[in-house]
Amino acid sequence: MRSGKKTYRWLSIVSFFVIMAAWCLITYGGLVKPLFVPSPSDVIHQLVLAFQDGSLWLNCWASTRRVMVGWFLSALVALPCGMLMARSPKFTAIVQPVIEFVRYLPVVALVPLTILYLGIGETQKYIIIWLGTFFQLVLMVCDTVASVDKNQINAARTLGANKWQVYKEVIFPASLPGLLDDFRLTIGWAWTYLVVAEMVAASDGLGYIILKSQRFLATDVIFMGLFLIGFIGLVTDFLMKLLTKLLVPWRRRLTD
Repeated sequence: MRSGKKTYRWLSIVSFFVIMAAWCLITYGGLVKPLFVPSPSDVIHQLVLAFQDGSLWLNCWASTRRVMVGWFLSALVALPCGMLMARSPKFTAIVQPVIEFVRYLPVVALVPLTILYLGIGETQKYIIIWLGTFFQLVLMVCDTVASVDKNQINAARTLGANKWQVYKEVIFPASLPGLLDDFRLTIGWAWTYLVVAEMVAASDGLGYIILKSQRFLATDVIFMGLFLIGFIGLVTDFLMKLLTKLLVPWRRRLTD
């Protein structure tokens, strides 16, 4: 296992440096114009400027707050709804057709309606993130909970457990590893809807600076925003992995 982890780390490091080397080659070598692909030094320069004027932390925090609040609201509703769908055919028959229909609607097309109903404040941005993650997450939660071994549920009922105890003592603990995986995946999706959430009437955020920079063809600033989104996304992914190890230490994967 340790040799496998070492190999994984080395391959990750090598792939990173290969990508960086290719980036340096095509930019410093003059193979691509800076308008299309800026050099690493140009991106770092913009990062330093953003750090010096204080906008770096302001925009990173604004975007992180919007993503996490919108995703948390999504998880807060999707968890009980998905668990109930997995155990109640009647409830599933009522809500699943609506969920299946809405989840195919492009979130961008819903932006005008969210502005009409909610205005242009922070709530509208939270709802955009919520719309982008809830309908997928609730179905994922349903599938995860539905995969719990029925023998465990039957055993709990035989021992006299009521419905609440079955959910609390059997279904939720048994499905927790899968639920944490579902949460981790949908946090990643939440980040992909950030630019959509900040495309209207935003005055800060990483999505905002990306959209603002496209008007002036400031490709180096766009790359900086993209790298920051990717980096913060990796941090949230790492924290979810760490949380999974802490809450369900018995969970093991082939890559662990």
